[in-house]
Amino acid sequence: MIGGQAAGAPVYIGSEIYRRSSYGPKHPLAVQRVPVCTDLCRGLGWLPAASYHNAPMATDAALARFHTQAYLAALRRAEATQSVPPEDRARHRLGVEGNAIYPDMYRRPAISAGGVMLAAALTASGGIAHCPGGGTHHGQPDRAAGFCFLNDPVLGLLAWRDQGLDRIVYLDIDAHHGDGVQDAFADDPAVLTISLHESGRWPFTGAASDRAGGAARNFPLPRETNDSEYLFLLEHAVLPLIRAHLPQAIMLQAGADGLAEDPLARLSLSNNIHIALAAALPALAPRLIVLGGGGYNPWTTGRSWAAIWATLNGFPIPDRLPPAGEAVLRAVRYDRAAGRSPPAHWFTTLRDAPRPGPIRADIPRLVDLALKERLPA
Repeated sequence: MIGGQAAGAPVYIGSEIYRRSSYGPKHPLAVQRVPVCTDLCRGLGWLPAASYHNAPMATDAALARFHTQAYLAALRRAEATQSVPPEDRARHRLGVEGNAIYPDMYRRPAISAGGVMLAAALTASGGIAHCPGGGTHHGQPDRAAGFCFLNDPVLGLLAWRDQGLDRIVYLDIDAHHGDGVQDAFADDPAVLTISLHESGRWPFTGAASDRAGGAARNFPLPRETNDSEYLFLLEHAVLPLIRAHLPQAIMLQAGADGLAEDPLARLSLSNNIHIALAAALPALAPRLIVLGGGGYNPWTTGRSWAAIWATLNGFPIPDRLPPAGEAVLRAVRYDRAAGRSPPAHWFTTLRDAPRPGPIRADIPRLVDLALKERLPA
C-alpha cells in the first residue's frame, strides 16, 4: 500500500490555495488552472476521495534542501509586509520581472513544493502521482525567476535522490526551457533532464548543444511546431533517450503553454501530445510524477491536465463532456480577448482535434544532435 492507495493506483495531489490565491488581476497567472482540472476530474467522477491528497506546506528546513535560508527569509518578509526593500529586490528578484508581490507569495509556492515532495514520498515504493500545482521550474536557489518563487521539481527530484534512486529522468514539455532544473542537476549524471521548448523564448537558454555537463538533452522547437513534428521527436529521440537511461523514476513537467491557444508562446500543439505522454511514460519506469507548469489559458490548460489524469487512470475520455463537466468549463472567467468569445469545444470537450502538419528539416536535425553523443553512464 502507498499512502492508503493500492500500489499502482494513481494519486492526485491538490490544494484549495490555488482557488483563492492569485498573482494579481493583471498577471498572466491571474487565471485559475488547477481548480479547473480538479473540478473537471471530480465532476466526471474520476476523483474519489481516496485518490485525493491535500498538499502540505513544506517547512523551511525542507525547502532549504535547495533554497538558501537568506532567500527563504526574504520571501517570508515580502509576504508578511507586501513590500520588498531595494536590497531584496536586487538580490532575490522579488517584485520584478513578473515575480509578483501578492498575499500568498510564500505560502502558495511552499504548498506546491510540499505537494511535489509528498508525491515523491508516495511513490517511494512505486506508483503514479499527478500534482498539477507543481512545475515551477525556473526558481533558483537564491532568487525568483519566471513567476517561480521556489523550484518544486528540483525539491521533488532531490527527495527521490535522498531515497537512493540514481537513474531518474526529468522530462519538461513547457514552452519555456526548464533552466532551473537543468542547472540544479548539471553535475549529477543520475538525473537526465530533457526539455522540449520554443526556440528563442525566455529564458533564452536550452540550445540543442547544451548538455549541462552531459546529462541533459535540449530540443529548441521552431515556432508553430505541430503535432506531427512533436510526435516525430518523441518517437525518434525523446522516448529512446528515456529508455536508454533505464530510469527508476520519471518526472514529467506537463506545462500547457505549448498549446496553440496559449497567449505566452507560439507553438501549434494540441493536448493530444500530453495525452500521448501520459499513456507512454508509465510503462518506462516504476515511478512517475506528473506536474503542471506553464499554461495561461484556463480552458486549454485545465482540460489538458484533466485529460492527463484520465489517461493515467485508464478512464475513457468522452467525445462530448457530460453536463457536469461542461458546467465547470462554462463557469471559467478569462479577461484576455480569447475569453470574450471562446470556441464551443473549450466548453464541450477535453481532447483537442489533432493539429498535424509537415515535418520541417529542423526536426530531424534536432534528433541527430540529441543522439550523436552517448549518455553518461
